[in-house]
Amino acid sequence: MTTQSHHDAARATLHTADGDLIYYRLAHLEEAGLVQLARLPFSIRILLENMLRSVNGETVFDEDVLTVAGWDPASPPTKEFPFMPGRILMQDFTGVPAVVDLAAMRSAMARAGGDPKRINPVVPVDLIIDHSVQVDFFGNAEAFARNVDREFLRNRERYVFLRWAQKAFENFRVVPPGAGIVHQVNLEYLASVVAVRDTPEGRVAFPDTLIGTDSHTTMINGLGVLGWGVGGIEAEAALLAQPYYMQLPQVVGMRLTGALREGVTATDLVLTVTQMLRQKGVVEKFVEYFGPGLSKLPLPDRATIANMAPEYGATCGFFPIDDVTLEFLRGTGRDPALVDRVEQYARAQGLFRTEQTPDPVYSDTLELDMGDVEPSLAGPRRPQDRVSLGGMRGAFKSAFPEEVGGDGAKAVAVNVEGQQATVGHGSVVIAAITSCTNTSNPSVMIGAGLLAKNAVERGLVRQPWVKTSLAPGSQVVTEYLDMAGLTPYLEQLGFYTVGYGCTTCIGNSGPLEESVSDAINQESLVAAAVLSGNRNFEGRIHPEVKANYLASPMLVVAYALVGTVDTDLSQDPLGQDTSGAPVYLRDIWPSQQEVRDAVAGALNPEMFKSRYSEVSVGSEQWRSLPTPQGDIYQWDPDSTYIQEVPFFKDFSLEVDDPEDITDARVLVVLGDSVTTDHISPAGSIPAPRPAGQYLISKEIESRDFNTFGARRGNHDVMIRGTFGNIRLRNKMTPDREGDWTVHLPDGEEMSIYDAAQIYQEEGIPTIVLAGKEYGTGSSRDWAAKGPKLLGVRAVIAESYERIHRSNLVGMGVLPLQFEQGQGVATLGLTGRETFHITGVAGDIQPGQKAHVRAVGEGGGEVTFDATVRIDTGVEAEYYRQGGVLQTVLRRMLREG
Repeated sequence: MTTQSHHDAARATLHTADGDLIYYRLAHLEEAGLVQLARLPFSIRILLENMLRSVNGETVFDEDVLTVAGWDPASPPTKEFPFMPGRILMQDFTGVPAVVDLAAMRSAMARAGGDPKRINPVVPVDLIIDHSVQVDFFGNAEAFARNVDREFLRNRERYVFLRWAQKAFENFRVVPPGAGIVHQVNLEYLASVVAVRDTPEGRVAFPDTLIGTDSHTTMINGLGVLGWGVGGIEAEAALLAQPYYMQLPQVVGMRLTGALREGVTATDLVLTVTQMLRQKGVVEKFVEYFGPGLSKLPLPDRATIANMAPEYGATCGFFPIDDVTLEFLRGTGRDPALVDRVEQYARAQGLFRTEQTPDPVYSDTLELDMGDVEPSLAGPRRPQDRVSLGGMRGAFKSAFPEEVGGDGAKAVAVNVEGQQATVGHGSVVIAAITSCTNTSNPSVMIGAGLLAKNAVERGLVRQPWVKTSLAPGSQVVTEYLDMAGLTPYLEQLGFYTVGYGCTTCIGNSGPLEESVSDAINQESLVAAAVLSGNRNFEGRIHPEVKANYLASPMLVVAYALVGTVDTDLSQDPLGQDTSGAPVYLRDIWPSQQEVRDAVAGALNPEMFKSRYSEVSVGSEQWRSLPTPQGDIYQWDPDSTYIQEVPFFKDFSLEVDDPEDITDARVLVVLGDSVTTDHISPAGSIPAPRPAGQYLISKEIESRDFNTFGARRGNHDVMIRGTFGNIRLRNKMTPDREGDWTVHLPDGEEMSIYDAAQIYQEEGIPTIVLAGKEYGTGSSRDWAAKGPKLLGVRAVIAESYERIHRSNLVGMGVLPLQFEQGQGVATLGLTGRETFHITGVAGDIQPGQKAHVRAVGEGGGEVTFDATVRIDTGVEAEYYRQGGVLQTVLRRMLREG
């Protein structure tokens, strides 16, 4: 029997409250002797169903089913297959440049004589606008309205462009600003767990799967929905019906036992998991959770753990569907027919976990007794660097030995809100309840409210130098905090709602109080931020804040009270009550039962139904925006937000084979763990640097610069900010931090952008040298687009983070990897050499070797081989054609 016949023979009918549905029985493959389903991890079973259902003889073939059915836990990921995601998820920072690319492809299609409407999403796309609100105003009841007004003033051009896209493209839905954070909206509303689609065969049921242009798309795996973050470039290809080609992954099983102790939160759990899995090494692997502890984990706790898969390095962290899943669907107001469909389908397909379900076979396993988890933070620079609450004082000082050292008691006078105070090293200047990681979890949000209530009742107050903010992940959060009567207490401590979106965690933290900012800069203070987020990379949260710690919302409130991280909250008091007695954290910490009772009394399904019933309507400000008409976007040459990208300039159907890279110069030499935050422009736009100077030349005042994220639709801004992180350390300019390099051979120090422009004018290709884990962090497409437009032809690194490596290939930049044990230091490279990379011309093959010859300034040579990190045949074709979008556009033009 052929696999195509298996596809046909596997078709069956499922009788549900939603009507009769066609589905493709995985059990048929077991009956045919192709697989033992019980041995497969649940996540692999979903991939197998994806192949079985999708066989069409064009993009998915017979052998693809056999590839996934033959998953071997011991085999390295060498076999590739064409995953067909059910939908695409975008947020506006990554979504706008993706839509700009689609609009540019339509323009190019029209210029080439094709039908521009063929450039249209085939796979359903949801774009949630959640990354544009900044915390300019805080600490009062007007903060939310004033931040929203500023958001619309700053982002009008972008929002008008998205309104055009919503009308011009089919299968493209926009959720306006103010609904919440993309991943929480996905969890509470968009995700169906089991989807239904009308096809020529009838109504077909299948597992809800997705890829997203935000790395924390992984949060949805807590609901039993398989999904992960990809680059915007890959997402664009997928929505244009190009399969997402991936290698069959290894799956690491993490066995959870026990339960969290009193005083320990889901945030503490995920920081522990992140540390363990980073130490284990799960990059480019799936992680799947199993064991008796799952039944004790509420779904929001699972979502918290799944959310931070990028931080522990995995492609995803998957939780199977079970009774907890069904309970969450009911609790968030999903249709009873959908809940019935999920249960029936999952049970029929062997995708439903119970206590009696045998454990699958995994590539590797590790175990965590949740009873061993202790209160924790993570920082000051990486989410995997967990610090116990009691160890914070020592950890802070040891993290900054040169700056703090014996000067930990340094005190600088400030005047904030009319109050005299002093700040020093370790002063908490930002305390933010923010980010999808925790704001989706009622237990820690209610817990923060209860802790605030207890603090207020004991007479504790926020320290005046702390910038406090509350950015709920959805409007439901506000409603249940109100229902629980906790909002007034949070507000009394300065935690007023500042907006519904991703704020501090992505650098939209806004300005500090002027006197605090002056003190930090004039006295070189190591100031701190404590946030309930998932990212704390250097320069990300705020350019003036060096020490950034991830923590639960409850600890965020606590640190706002004490005002410094140079303390031990397990022993030291938070302050004094009205009678002068010391108040300790343990005195005001709510019990687990108090939290559970408050959650049970405050949440109900009707909240979710009501809040999401008109989620696509938006505010009056959104509805009053104009909606441009037409299939082709009318580019405004004067716009500083939206410009047609040059990727399709002089586009031709003819393809020139890749050439060897000769006479190349090094643009930057970077160390280990360089993140996409270091590469891709993010956060505020500094006026003195090239991007700020460009905007000033366009007569834009610095107060109106907005952020790099908001200007991702304008390549002229973005390329000037590429490699522009203020904490970037280019080893070619060891005495400087930021976007500095050396132009060669003259040796003049200048901005990376200026050097790149000169090299391009001279016709000299450039390369990047880097260490381990190059491209860690968010799935930012501009971390690949920026270097491409700066003239970077290749990157040579010791290892790559998954998404960034793929993005480089998708932009036609060659990723090369040093041989094991080799690197910049071991080979004695300085970056001042001239590089010749041979063996990559013509028909490049996945995993082949390239030969590198580096000629020093004195004529000496270093030669070595490097592995071509083009991992699949499809990626080789993308590279040959100059990028994935060029490949898709040529295919469409040839098809007529």
